[in-house]
Amino acid sequence: MRVVVGISGGVDSSVAAYLLKKQGHEVIGLFMINWEEGDECTAEDDYEDVKRVCTKIGIPYFSVNYAKEYYERVFQYFLNEFKAGRTPNPDVLCNREIKFGPFLDKARALGADMIATGHYAKTYQKDGKTYLAKAKDLSKDQSYFLNQLSQKQLSSVIFPLQDLEKKEVREIAKELGLSTAEKKDSTGICFIGERNFRKFLKQYLPAQPGDICTLDGEVVGRHEGLMYYTIGQRRGLNIGGKHGGNGERWFVLKKDLQKNILYVSQGECEELFSVGLLADTFNWIPEKPKEKEFDCFAKFRYRQPDQKVHVTVTEDDTIKVDFAEKQRAVTEGQFVVLYTEDGTCLGGGIIDKVVF
Repeated sequence: MRVVVGISGGVDSSVAAYLLKKQGHEVIGLFMINWEEGDECTAEDDYEDVKRVCTKIGIPYFSVNYAKEYYERVFQYFLNEFKAGRTPNPDVLCNREIKFGPFLDKARALGADMIATGHYAKTYQKDGKTYLAKAKDLSKDQSYFLNQLSQKQLSSVIFPLQDLEKKEVREIAKELGLSTAEKKDSTGICFIGERNFRKFLKQYLPAQPGDICTLDGEVVGRHEGLMYYTIGQRRGLNIGGKHGGNGERWFVLKKDLQKNILYVSQGECEELFSVGLLADTFNWIPEKPKEKEFDCFAKFRYRQPDQKVHVTVTEDDTIKVDFAEKQRAVTEGQFVVLYTEDGTCLGGGIIDKVVF
């Protein structure tokens, strides 16, 4: 079987390509260039690693430029969400619109039977449908970021790392002498990389400084622009120790776009905790359930234990999620992703409104 691997220059995709080659598949490495602006873009260095890895394991490799598609389909959405005062997750959209979009089309053009990536996630077939589930290594599981994939996309992908722990992946890379064996994991914005976020965002959106206030209206500081802050944030407010009160940390509670005010509290007050949410553009995997109401588990951000919830499904691809226990700092613009108890992903949608 011919498999085109999305190879990024990191250890995960490197080992994924090797494992497929070891299994006897005809493997081709395909490197995506999705961002070209700024000195901090690491695409050139990453591609050098791709060359070294592919040469080492003996597979051909190509590069493809999707910078235009990324800007139009992902980055513009990223900017629009910040303008609206929300906190977007571009990595989720990048998977749907780029890594499993034009990349899949290019792989088909290269004669691929399947594509593969270095994601820690799992797929399985049942009753003619493709299901998405958590990987063996739950500490690295990335099914959260794949919640918007369609049946066509999921049925076309192999996840070679689905049954491996991260430490095993690095051990394989070390044994092979791959240049990526000790390379640290990327933690920056998808394809844009790690950089000074505020400085980066200022290039695209004008900052509008304003007051930082408590809920009773007291002005306690100045913010640099509402887009730089997220609900529950406690660092970077620059008001600690400047005011009296109980001596506890300050936390971001909410934003008022009309008045350009950032509201904060000293200590984790009740207003930071919510009882439910409404989500739209919900993508069901593998299909919309017949039940209008059911219990399951949910994540409201990536690094979070599953939370018990009750889901009510509406007619227009929106859902209402009621929490079994109050949740801290649930944020509009992020994704809520639903799971069964055994780790199967039911799908995900954008958090449109938080219910207090």
